[in-house]
Parts: sequence; C-alpha cells; structure tokens
Amino acid sequence: MDLRIFTEPQQGATYDTLLAVAKATEDLGFDAFFRSDHYLRMGSVDGLPGPTDAWITLAGLARETKRIRLGTLMTAGTFRLPGVLAIQVAQVDQMSGGRVELGLGAGWFEEEHKAYGIPFPKEKFARLEEQLEIVTGLWATDPGKTFDFHGTYYDLTDSPALPKPAQRKIPVLVGGHGPSRTPRLAAKYADEFNMPFASVEDSARQFGRVRAAAEEAGRGGDDLTYSNALVVCVGRDEAEIARRAAAIGREVDELKLNGLAGSPSEVVDKIGRYAEAGSSRIYLQVLDLEDLDHLELISAQVQAQLS
Repeated sequence: MDLRIFTEPQQGATYDTLLAVAKATEDLGFDAFFRSDHYLRMGSVDGLPGPTDAWITLAGLARETKRIRLGTLMTAGTFRLPGVLAIQVAQVDQMSGGRVELGLGAGWFEEEHKAYGIPFPKEKFARLEEQLEIVTGLWATDPGKTFDFHGTYYDLTDSPALPKPAQRKIPVLVGGHGPSRTPRLAAKYADEFNMPFASVEDSARQFGRVRAAAEEAGRGGDDLTYSNALVVCVGRDEAEIARRAAAIGREVDELKLNGLAGSPSEVVDKIGRYAEAGSSRIYLQVLDLEDLDHLELISAQVQAQLS
C-alpha cells in the first residue's frame, strides 16, 4: 500500500509551509506530495495568507525535492486551457526530472470562480473529456509532428505539441463518484482512478464499475491503479487523537467513521479494509500542516506496519 500526503492549501498555507511538509514527506519515506487546486477557502477558516497556485507550487517543489512524486487532486478543468495546461505540466515534469502526475477534474466550486472572475460553464463534464483528449494527445504526439483537435469547446490547429515531459507518459488521474460517465472517462484516459472520501463499500462498487468500463474499452481492469483519498487523524492515545481532531475542527467519532482516525493499529486495520476493496494507494488528507509530528507518527507506526 502506497501512502501519499495530500494537502489543502486553500485552507491557509504559505509556500514555505508547503515546502516544509513536502520535505517531511520525502524524508519520512512517503511516496508522494499532492495538493488540491483551489483559490478559495472552505468552511469557517480564514484561509490566511490566501491561496497559492497548484502548479506554481509544484514547480517550486520540483526543484527542492529529489524523490517524491508530485501532483494534484484534482486540477480544475475550469482554471486552465488544455493546451496551456499541457505546457505547464510538461515543464514541471522536466523541472522535477520526471516525477509529476496530473489529476484532472471538471471543477465544481462555483464560489471560487465568482471570487476570482473565472468562468464557470454549465457543460463542465463534456469540456473535461475534451481537455483530457487534448492534454494526453499533445504529450503523445511524436516529435516533429503536429497535433490537431476540433471539438465542441476547443480547437487546436497545427500545434507543435511541445514541450515534451521528461517521462515517457505522465500518469493521469481521474476520480469521482459518478456511476457511469466517470468510469467511462477513467477507462479511456486514466492511469489511476481515485475515489475521494468514500466508504469501503462505496469504493468497492465504484472500482468495480471502473474495471468493467476498462474491459469494455478494451483494457484490462488491472491496467489502472485504484486509490482512495481520506482524511487522516492519528494519535498514540485518545487525548492525542482528540487534540488533533480539535485542531482541524472535527469530531473524533465522525473522523473514525469517514476517514482514517484513531490509534496507529486502528488506522492500519482500516487501510487493510480498503486494500481488500481493491485500493493500492491512499492519499492521506493532512489538514493541520503545522503538525509535522503527525507525519512522523504515521511514518513510524502506520507506514512501517504496511511495508
């Protein structure tokens, strides 16, 4: 089971804070550092000092880390034109020496679009499908050849399809709860399917839908990696668990029900249930980015048991 650290910087984080978490992620043996792609805080937090851009952040971290994978859960398709996104991600992949992964979603948080003047179209899912075809198509175009795409929402003519990423193929992540269109999209374009904030039972059902869609598309069900994103709150004893839950404004019982919370052994046991459902990778949503001791505990007493 791969464990990856997943952050939500829109809730309040500087680049320096994210750098400290990314370096701890690397030093403590986790597989990857991922971040959300949002420009507005959610809930009652103040979000200070304000948002940071996902791909600018990852570009910086690409030069300041050496081993860990770097990526997004999920880049909002509403934020960037697909041709520009392909350039940005390929460049960051070059800067990292080939360690980037792209999670791409349709975008959903209307308030942040209003706050920063970003168009929020109604037909987001159909746009996402074109975006995925364009981004992956640009990267796959042989050097010296050009890429054309004429769709409903985007039109590219004689694109040189440059720059190329350092990796032969940047892994693409698609995720979500949708029962039909989402599995179909994952089967067509994704290297990994991510199930965000879902129960073991719901994850197993959705993984099954994606496997079926992959086989219908002529792929093997095992061609994709299956993963979950879950909030994490681990403590050595009940007092430490309660302290960490309070720091992120959550209740312990709710966290145990909906995330990975409790003692290290409780969390290991629950991760095991997700593994039985088909998951081989967990994105640990870390909400208190100042609590690096939390990461040390997870590394020493959760990750160590899983490996």
